[in-house]
Amino acid sequence: MRLQGAEASHLTAVLAALKRAGAKIKTGKGWIELVMERRPKAVSIVTKPHPGFPTDLQAPWMALMTLCTGFAKVTETVFENRFLHAAELGRMGAQIAVSGRTAVVAGQERLSGAPIMASDIRAGASLLVAGVAAKGRTTIARVYHIDRGYEDVERKLAGAGARVERVK
Repeated sequence: MRLQGAEASHLTAVLAALKRAGAKIKTGKGWIELVMERRPKAVSIVTKPHPGFPTDLQAPWMALMTLCTGFAKVTETVFENRFLHAAELGRMGAQIAVSGRTAVVAGQERLSGAPIMASDIRAGASLLVAGVAAKGRTTIARVYHIDRGYEDVERKLAGAGARVERVK
């Protein structure tokens, strides 16, 4: 998968974590190419201000780690109460234990589709990622959160091979 319009130097902590998870990554001027040939390995992260792991990608990282092999710790140091998505991922079968500013994610082979609800932009992004990866239908309520942060997300995900449909 190739992401156009991305600057690798802005994502050094994320790309390093993805490499540790098993991704093969190539970069060029304005693009990043990523291939993950098998389930990701568990990689623990701690959010930090730039150039550290961005807090805005903590929720999508947690969604990825629900499908990893092993256990990953996700520690949020920038904002409080930023794990609301963990309970929604749990509705999809994810095994996540939250204690204070740290969540421990037990990876598993598959998530199951479920009715879930976005609580903010970042949580919505993580639920969208999890829903695409899950077996079965996932319905996300309160998608206006996702719309505030991601323009034309259905078309973009469809371009990556995902089946996403907006239901009124």
